[in-house]
Amino acid sequence: MNRSVISKYIKFISLIALFVFLVCTYQNGDYNTLMVAKASESEPSPSATDDTVLADYQEYLTRLDSISYTSDISTNGFRIISNQIFPIELEGYGEVSLMPAFDRKYNRLALFFADENGNVIYKTEQLETNHRAVGQMKQPKCEIAAVSFRDLDEDGLMDIILITACEAESGSYGGETYKLGDVLFQSREIVGFYRDYRISDKINRFGMSKSAEMITAFVRDDRSTEFLYTAATLKELQKNGLYIISEQCYFRDFEKLGRLQVVPGTYRISNYDVFMIYLVDEQGNIVSSLQPMGDYDNLYALKGINCRDIDGDGLKDIIILARYSYEGEEGQLVVESDYSVYYQRTGGFSADTDIKKTYQCSDDTTMELLVEKAREYWGWRSTEGKVEK
Repeated sequence: MNRSVISKYIKFISLIALFVFLVCTYQNGDYNTLMVAKASESEPSPSATDDTVLADYQEYLTRLDSISYTSDISTNGFRIISNQIFPIELEGYGEVSLMPAFDRKYNRLALFFADENGNVIYKTEQLETNHRAVGQMKQPKCEIAAVSFRDLDEDGLMDIILITACEAESGSYGGETYKLGDVLFQSREIVGFYRDYRISDKINRFGMSKSAEMITAFVRDDRSTEFLYTAATLKELQKNGLYIISEQCYFRDFEKLGRLQVVPGTYRISNYDVFMIYLVDEQGNIVSSLQPMGDYDNLYALKGINCRDIDGDGLKDIIILARYSYEGEEGQLVVESDYSVYYQRTGGFSADTDIKKTYQCSDDTTMELLVEKAREYWGWRSTEGKVEK
């Protein structure tokens, strides 16, 4: 099969893929609440019709399809990420250069593979990061966070792990960033790579996009955080390897929800301890789960969990204080103290998104001080060292 036929085939498949996304509602699920909420902030423009989007996509693909040499990339509206160009062995061609580039008009990411003479051997834009704003051509602001080459399916060929950092443009998470993971498997059947969307979906739905090591643990080593979000009972969590932090595990009477056990726990995947809190009834069934770790990589230390009324409605809320770690811009370990507040509601617990804009804790912050500050936010007054409504 010559390059012209391959190019037409890729273009045809791309059009079909877009059509499917326009007709169907793409859902990432509601298990990893924070990441999904950020990823779905952008809504399709009501003025943009399907015909307009398809016409724009065809124009975009025409530009992409016309790129045969590296010199064509910039002239066709793409911005090459020069500090993310890497060599990789491509089956049938030997060493080629992987050149990622963003389309200037629509902010879509494409990967170009070029030989030493500048010939583009293979290119693709079928990437998870290009489907953030469903039904739209223009995608949110995004940058490449990591590229790693590993033999994930153990067939002797190097595969690609791609992680992008995307910015939520609007809504309650506007301005915050979240990571998206993708895996491209190198093929022996055709020149290039292929994706399994089911793998990418699980990587991102269940919070395994934090690093190449975590993605490798899932894809190659069959380790997964999925059970943390889908388990129905405490027994199921323990069976799959959840480590319960017993010193912070206790029963509390929650006015709307009854007597529940507060169960904090961690699950080790690669070099990361994923932190979750479960509320379990007396029969061992999971009533609710909380994800206080957010975008941090790892639980460093749990400083405390407190169940008391924070917003003044007479119902016990949950406040969590912990130290978390993440990888800094230069690869260094960074450790920070942070907190989360969950308000008791009739149907469960609702995460606070406002208090931290007013009060940021430090390593010296105690649970008592944190409760005081949180209550002050809701209008409680301090009298003789006590905070009262």
